[in-house]
Amino acid sequence: MFLVVSSLTILLLTLSITGSPVEVRNSPITLPIARRLNISDSTNNLLQHDKARVAVMRDSISRNKVTNSPVMNMDTGYVAAVSIGSPPTIYNLVVDTGSSNTWVGASTKYAKTRTSINTGQRVEVDYGSGHFSGTEYLDTVTLGSGLTITKQSIAVASSSSGFSGVDGILGIGPVDLTKGSLIKLPTTTIPTVTDNLYEQNVIPHHVVSVFFEPSNSKTNTIGGLTFGGVDPTKYTGDIAYTHVTTANPASTYWGINESITYGSKTILSSTAGIVDTGTTFILIATNAFTIYQSATGGTLDKATGCLMISSAQYAALKNLDFHIGKETYTLTPNAQIWPRSLNTYIGGLSNAIYLVVNDIGAPSGQGADFVNGYAFLERFYSVFDTSNSRVGFAKTSFTDATTN
Repeated sequence: MFLVVSSLTILLLTLSITGSPVEVRNSPITLPIARRLNISDSTNNLLQHDKARVAVMRDSISRNKVTNSPVMNMDTGYVAAVSIGSPPTIYNLVVDTGSSNTWVGASTKYAKTRTSINTGQRVEVDYGSGHFSGTEYLDTVTLGSGLTITKQSIAVASSSSGFSGVDGILGIGPVDLTKGSLIKLPTTTIPTVTDNLYEQNVIPHHVVSVFFEPSNSKTNTIGGLTFGGVDPTKYTGDIAYTHVTTANPASTYWGINESITYGSKTILSSTAGIVDTGTTFILIATNAFTIYQSATGGTLDKATGCLMISSAQYAALKNLDFHIGKETYTLTPNAQIWPRSLNTYIGGLSNAIYLVVNDIGAPSGQGADFVNGYAFLERFYSVFDTSNSRVGFAKTSFTDATTN
């Protein structure tokens, strides 16, 4: 049984950004996002949360159906302040590329205004580690200066679990992920916020880009969502793109093909997986994880569920290379470890060293054999291009940072 976090102290990190994004018509606009941490006085369940979430992502049959999975609160993620209604109410929503429904009501209750339209449709989504059910509304949604959507579908939760400290989710995954979430219209999809920004001519391209800044502290961790294009100030070199995979179930998400090598040793041959902002760790197929564990010498730590290594083993760590398309994206030894100053946050020892790569819970060949979560995305700028059905990556000034 997974541990349910209780008596949480929620810390919404203060953005080190002043003012609102500057509106330039027909140009990409960036919405600041802040890292959110749940701090508990009991052992953290961050890795269990990831695995429960990914289990549902990999099971296309159970997606959008409430199951009996143990409920765990979302422990880390990036939160955007989103205004809904007129006059607006601000909701703190988790930014999620692994789901596509936008919904509110987990904490702050939905405030009906003159722009609220109740469609009467029941909505329900299961995330593995939590779920919500409620009613669909159409309303005015503002993501930042110049980013206003009229009649955006949102769900208003009448019940939810696993989302303490946030108000819901801002879903920026592919639109097909919404199929099945309308109870009486199971084959109908719901246009996402990115879809409507593009269709309503608010943004010039059907693209959203994500930037995370890694940190080893609970403060001043910032990021940004750029709608309609990319922010050249957030990456270095060129963006390289790869097509969304055709392998199911990864193809339903922002799924790509990649292979992984540790040093000169291939631990995962080219296969399909998912790029997901809602997953904290990097999860790989069981056979690949076994090779990685043996190569690094890591031992499984019962308290955290992570691989733990000694200082000598850390000094001997080799690069972990992700081969995507024609490019190679390298996680240095420092990028492969959890920030040591946050060890106690995951239930670990303050002086220990934990690896951020873990077991997805199934062998390769299942159509979703890895998840590149936050630990990967904080080192690379990522671009999600709906029009061209592709995902792009570029290096940033933090790719080789030694902050951990």
